[in-house]
Amino acid sequence: MRIIVLLAFLGIVASLVSAGVYLMQDRGSTNRMVYALTIRIGLSILLFLFMLLAWRLGWINATGIPVPVS
Repeated sequence: MRIIVLLAFLGIVASLVSAGVYLMQDRGSTNRMVYALTIRIGLSILLFLFMLLAWRLGWINATGIPVPVS
């Protein structure tokens, strides 16, 4: 589970870095930055949905923040 989340997070960060590189290189002349950011958004949504599915199937447990009872 950790490996899948780590790989997805690394893919998100790599897409963000490539978008920054395309921003500096192309100066708005191509759509490569837009495509890289679109991939980043898609990966983020997929990671969120995967985490939600993993919680629903019981693969991970939500620990939450302990709330003191008054």
